[in-house]
Amino acid sequence: MAIENCSRCGVQLVVPQDAQTIRCAVCQAITRVHSYYPLAQARESATRFTSGLISMVSSNISGMTGSVSSSSYPVPGYGGYYAQPPIRPVLQLPLPSMHGRKRALLCGVSYRGKSYKIKGSINDVKCMRYFLVEKFGFPNDSILMLTEDETNPLKIPTKENIRLALRWLVQGCQPGDSLVFHFSGHGSKQLDYDMDEVDGFDETLCPLDYETRGMIVDDEINATIVRPLPQGATLHAIIDACYSQTVLDLPFVCRMNREGYYTWEDQTRSPYKGTSGGLAFCISACDDNQTSVDTTALAGNASTGALTYCFIQAVQNEPGLTYGRLLNSMRQVIRGAKTGGLRLNGPIAALVNKALFNTEITQEPQLSSSETFDIYAKQFIL
Repeated sequence: MAIENCSRCGVQLVVPQDAQTIRCAVCQAITRVHSYYPLAQARESATRFTSGLISMVSSNISGMTGSVSSSSYPVPGYGGYYAQPPIRPVLQLPLPSMHGRKRALLCGVSYRGKSYKIKGSINDVKCMRYFLVEKFGFPNDSILMLTEDETNPLKIPTKENIRLALRWLVQGCQPGDSLVFHFSGHGSKQLDYDMDEVDGFDETLCPLDYETRGMIVDDEINATIVRPLPQGATLHAIIDACYSQTVLDLPFVCRMNREGYYTWEDQTRSPYKGTSGGLAFCISACDDNQTSVDTTALAGNASTGALTYCFIQAVQNEPGLTYGRLLNSMRQVIRGAKTGGLRLNGPIAALVNKALFNTEITQEPQLSSSETFDIYAKQFIL
């Protein structure tokens, strides 16, 4: 048997002997099998194993696509064999197959054991998952959660796992799809070296291992989940992190004053950062020069992010609201937090009801988009 890379998604496939084509179990693409002389095939197999094992094992997130058992490859002229060690099963999260599907990626990073740990991030994504399932009908098996509570090592919110999960989110995206990306954790910024930022800084998300592996930059996030979005598909990002207004690098930013009047600010630079015809929205915790906060929960000593709380409360309390009403409602919760009279109502209350008072909050939820529109006319829907 030989090993081929899928012509579409790049995952490695085990090819039966004499096969001329093979179908990828991940993306269903048909790949033509190349012919090799035995010596070249053996050498390439050994090279692929040493250089591609990590990316192959991490190419998918949950489920099983198969495994390769230990085998040996004869090497004519060398009087011996290249021993191929066992390869761990490739993990895949089953993807919904129908049009109009809903899919969500929820990342909660608490940075346990660090001086900069966050108390509420994992609670945030648990609340968001419950909310998406109960309020908007997202199937449980189409929601991927990355937290430090997970036992599967591929679901820990490391830089590589988040990157892979972002690719999973848009993989095979079609018209009618509704995608959600929710991140709760630290955000930061760094100098912009490619001169595509108005303020001279790239915004970033901080994975669990960012101190050793680095941060995930807005340019990469845009290229991964914004640019491929096809016409008829919609992406909503809810980013509960500092410095997060333009972390998706969307072309337009909504500037709203305290009276609710707004203007769209064009952030367009070269290269183009929009979609491939789809709609992308980002609801972020604060401006690119602001920080966000956790809030103390009512149940026990748990915490949640202020943005997550405000978002859920606004959508829960006012069905059918527009983007303008959503933004205003979230800001009213933030501004009225110290009165102690703002509590979440409805069936989700038992899970996420919490107090915002006694917390100094200066952040203002923000909205950015891949295109401009009347925020008081367009209905918010996931």
